[in-house]
Amino acid sequence: MFVSRNNTMIKKYLPLFIFFFTFNLFAQNIVVLGTVLDESNKPVAFSNVVLTEQTSLQSIGTTTDDLGKFEFEFLKGGEYILNISYLGFETYSKVFALNGTIDLGNIILLEKSEVLEGVTIVAKRPTIKRLIDRTVFNVENSTVSNYNVLEVLKYTPGVLVSDGKITVKNSNPVIYLNDRRVYLSNDEVQQLLEGTSAQNVKSIEVITSPPAKYDAEGGAVINIVTSKNIVAGYNGSVFGNYKQGFEYPKYSAGTSHFFKTNKLNTYFHYNVSPRKDFRHNREYVNFKDDNNVNNSIWETDFKRTSETANHNFVTNIDYDLNENNVISFSGNLLLGPEQNSNKHINSVTEMFNANYDLDSLFKTRNDIILNTRNLALNVDFVHDFKKEGEKLIVKAHHTNYNHSNVQDVTSDYFLPNETNAFRSNIFQTDSEQKAQLYTGQLDYELPLNNGVFVETGVKYSDITSNSEINQFVLSGNVGNNQIEESDTFVYNEMNYAAYGSLAQDWEKWSVKAGLRVEHSRISGELLLQNSENTTEYTKFFPSFYLTNDINENNQVYFKYVKRINRPKYNDLNPFRYYLNDNTYVVGNPKLKPQIDDVFNLGYTLKNTYTFELFYRYENDPSLQLFQQDNEEGVVKYSSTNIARNITYGLDFMTYTALSSRWNLYVLSSVFYYEGKFFSPSDMNVLNSNEKWSIYAQVINYFSFLKDNSLTAEVSYMYISPIVDGPAIYSTRQGLDINFKKALWNNRASVNIGVTDVFNTQNFTETNRYADQDLRLESNMENRLFVVGFNYKFGNYKLSNNKKEIEIDERERLENDSRR
Repeated sequence: MFVSRNNTMIKKYLPLFIFFFTFNLFAQNIVVLGTVLDESNKPVAFSNVVLTEQTSLQSIGTTTDDLGKFEFEFLKGGEYILNISYLGFETYSKVFALNGTIDLGNIILLEKSEVLEGVTIVAKRPTIKRLIDRTVFNVENSTVSNYNVLEVLKYTPGVLVSDGKITVKNSNPVIYLNDRRVYLSNDEVQQLLEGTSAQNVKSIEVITSPPAKYDAEGGAVINIVTSKNIVAGYNGSVFGNYKQGFEYPKYSAGTSHFFKTNKLNTYFHYNVSPRKDFRHNREYVNFKDDNNVNNSIWETDFKRTSETANHNFVTNIDYDLNENNVISFSGNLLLGPEQNSNKHINSVTEMFNANYDLDSLFKTRNDIILNTRNLALNVDFVHDFKKEGEKLIVKAHHTNYNHSNVQDVTSDYFLPNETNAFRSNIFQTDSEQKAQLYTGQLDYELPLNNGVFVETGVKYSDITSNSEINQFVLSGNVGNNQIEESDTFVYNEMNYAAYGSLAQDWEKWSVKAGLRVEHSRISGELLLQNSENTTEYTKFFPSFYLTNDINENNQVYFKYVKRINRPKYNDLNPFRYYLNDNTYVVGNPKLKPQIDDVFNLGYTLKNTYTFELFYRYENDPSLQLFQQDNEEGVVKYSSTNIARNITYGLDFMTYTALSSRWNLYVLSSVFYYEGKFFSPSDMNVLNSNEKWSIYAQVINYFSFLKDNSLTAEVSYMYISPIVDGPAIYSTRQGLDINFKKALWNNRASVNIGVTDVFNTQNFTETNRYADQDLRLESNMENRLFVVGFNYKFGNYKLSNNKKEIEIDERERLENDSRR
């Protein structure tokens, strides 16, 4: 209100004062707000809040945010009933009269529990919540929380973990931990997640259409959210897992420690994962002449044993400078020492003529020693302004990465029925990659009136990668440097990004729109060849989300995003890395980034059943193709851009309680894929590969005993034949069964189970088009007997402050799984 003691000023502004006062009488914004907490004063995020006007019985609803807060605006006076519910808690109800804006303050939800012989055990099942731009899988204290994080991802809606890959809707996601991007290669991400207990994971957010806040890199985002302490104190835990395949055992063990005072919040985690993995592949290649007729047939039997014992150290320190400012220091160190990291590949290749008579064969032994060091350091600063929800976030990150690979390959050639080799070939490869990554980011968040929320920010990243390779042919134990297979590749990428987004909620609608702009400058140089490629481009990445709550039982939504997939560093590396005399991996420094346009249209019934139509257009997708060179008689894994991919289909998802002790989750997808690609022998011929496919995942959650301390999960996954570029993959399916028992007043737990009970997750890959005719049969240790445990000590009832370290650019430090 404007007040003046000057009569002249009063006369001047009196008409304006009367206008705004009258307008305010007609447009008064009556608000109801509050905060939902549990009995430990911890926010209950995503709880359902329903406000009903008693006279008309009209209801409006919302969900609490990450801080447990909710707000209803533009209400009229009258008598209201407030109901708040969340799985595992008693429903809260309150009747009150509304004459003006009211703050209900802190509302405490009481946990549902059963008392057995003086021991209280709270049992929760995972819950699923769909927000405007993501699906949230709440796993805290649930039946799956005793698993490691990678195993929990296998149960997460829309996430497929298979054949050493994590995919979402047939695209490769970027992993975030607490909204901070993970900077590790795909292999290292899985090793880290497999060695990390899920005891302290609050939820997993699957963001199939990431908003402008997130980097434009990747087809989707998986954000793993961990818990934080509210009460000062100390707690810790030790955990371990044992898995037995048909060949080798795999172990994982570790410990976590949490300590919090009024200002200091610390976390330390260590785990080691010694394991051996066996893979048996068979490869069939029909080499063809100029008339596309078979002139020789090669059949190779590969047996690969991989041994690793990775050590992972994670630490985080948060310090509250004052009530408005927090600074955080965090670090992650992943060590794969060479004494514990090796691969042994034994292969036998039989070479037949066109009449399928054996001409000759060769046996190859490939011994590889690996050494990996990946250090990440972070500094974060968060400033909370006086206005509720307004904040400034500053982040800085550095990664120091080093990976070396020493390979010794011996091939002996034999004639049919001969026991002595008529020729031998020995070569050695030394390769090393060093990378330095620096990123800086600034984000600003501002809530405005009428439910409007603004986000904006900028980011800078600088990546330098040096890859060196030296290959020698050995003769009499003397190394002769093969210059044509030796060089140093220097890669540099600078990326500048800025984004802004605007979101608003009103009575039945929610809308969010954003735009991210990224400018990239990329250079790649071969030092010995004095050859350099430079690329510079600016790309715009819009995003849009719209949701309409038709009524309490019906909701429709629409989403659109544009994304980019930049090539992995190894895919750009032009070196030929030989696995044996006739098989090699080669990159391409001229690879272009893949640009995706993704559309989703969905309908949700009773907050339980969701149907979603989706369409994705991929321009210049990059693949590592399995190709044969008929002239040279070799097989290569070549990185290349294909023309385009189109995928569209219908998804169905539900998570529902069939009884008090049985919850059911179902995700099914029927989709069509069409890929366009060129033949390696004729780049003017455009080939096509298309197929309708089915993906289904069914998970049953059961609880037993009077205190619900015994739980079980029975899950089944099915994938019909699918295509990816020129490749066709056969059917895969698998049944997993796991039991978990809580012990000693929930201080400890053990689990036991079997993955891929019927050993049906192995597959066949075929490539048959133009002059290409290859088939690969893959057999891995998918069927595993699993035993795990977790024991908590200290004040173990405290919620954890665990903040995982970010593990985007760093995931592109990809170590090729075929090496």
